[in-house]
Amino acid sequence: MTTSLRLTLQNSLTRRKEVFEPADPARVTMYVCGPTVYNFAHIGNARPAVVFDVLARVLRRLYPHVVYARNITDIEDKIIAAAKEQGVEISAITDKYANIYRDDMGTLGVLPPDIEPKATETVPGMIAMLETLIANGHAYAADGHVLFNVPSYAEYGQLSGRDRDDMIAGARVEVAPYKKDPADFVLWKPSAPEQPGWDSPWGRGRPGWHIECSAMIEKHLGTTIDIHGGGIDLQFPHHENEIAQSNCAHGNAPLARFWLHNGFVNIEKEKMSKSIGNVLLVHDLIKEAPGEAIRLALLNGHYRQPLDWTADGLMQSRRMLDRLYGALRSLADVEAQANDAVPEAFLEALLDDLNTPKALAVLFDLAKQANTATDKAERARLKAALLGSGYLIGLLQADPESWFAGAGLAPHIDAEEIEGLIAARAAARKAKDFKESDRIRDELAGRGILIEDGPQGTTWRVAG
Repeated sequence: MTTSLRLTLQNSLTRRKEVFEPADPARVTMYVCGPTVYNFAHIGNARPAVVFDVLARVLRRLYPHVVYARNITDIEDKIIAAAKEQGVEISAITDKYANIYRDDMGTLGVLPPDIEPKATETVPGMIAMLETLIANGHAYAADGHVLFNVPSYAEYGQLSGRDRDDMIAGARVEVAPYKKDPADFVLWKPSAPEQPGWDSPWGRGRPGWHIECSAMIEKHLGTTIDIHGGGIDLQFPHHENEIAQSNCAHGNAPLARFWLHNGFVNIEKEKMSKSIGNVLLVHDLIKEAPGEAIRLALLNGHYRQPLDWTADGLMQSRRMLDRLYGALRSLADVEAQANDAVPEAFLEALLDDLNTPKALAVLFDLAKQANTATDKAERARLKAALLGSGYLIGLLQADPESWFAGAGLAPHIDAEEIEGLIAARAAARKAKDFKESDRIRDELAGRGILIEDGPQGTTWRVAG
């Protein structure tokens, strides 16, 4: 570690905050459930991508080698249905939406994971795991299916803390004559001739959803990993089932030492739902606001708490970034002392179970200091602190002038033309032609450009 401070995380499995110590400090492993690629990602899907991107950045600051895996689920009934509806191959759907997901998350400042395993590339490992589970009495074959026998695993329910009746109701289990127990869940199912499938000891078929992650973790990260993350909606049944499968396949070795879950995203105080019609797609939001503003809006609340997404909140996040970039712009005349300088108070906040609201408060205090500092060395230190802290949380990644020019959000803005109008206004003011000066200001305002006159000249930014 590069700091005497220690990372603490709220472990969903033990329901308490614990000091994080990896099994092997030379190889820290983290797996996060990624997208099922059949449609655009909504803002709720973006929250874990952003949250665990921050955690990965923090881990990389603390440890020399971090292996972060985030999977792609590219075989699932919804994908099959979408391909059939559009009359295309499965891969046409999965490749399209996987690429869109990567691009959209990249716009939010989410760095690519170290490993991005695909379910379709891991089927042999899934079949091998099912054979092990059958051999040791934790799974059985019936009517072309393979099912996990829940009563065979006494610890089932330890992650979610639900009792048996709640688990059966919460899982919306399929009632089927081939099940030994109503709670049993599908590990493998038969495929019709027109559906994608793989040959297996139980006939041609395809994997159930839950087994995919267990097999991908085993293949790429090992039997027991340090951190498993995802949204709270995955805690049951998906993560509960992952634990059961993996523990039983690996002689009761734990799947993960820490389990982390981010809270739901609600929309204007209502649950996000297709039936309500309030599902917000990231692909649409990035056309309305800069990716960093969306990212900041997701980080304004603590990751474990529910987040109420509002249009006003997104606008506020953009104004907050204006303040931060304004501070950086005021420091344009000094060179940052180092590009990895992070104040201890900022790092301490993130090490306290990713307390991003507290970290952001430190970041804005730095900006306040930058706006009043006059000593050149102090200004250089503050610039380094802003940039280093910004990188650790995935903000302030644009050039300040580019940010105020719209940060790629306003392609209709011609920066050279704007600079020319500002120069013409300055000339008009110098000639005391205030009517022309006001006309140019009004023209700029009408085009969504705000100008600010200061001791060092006139600056401008796109209104937002």
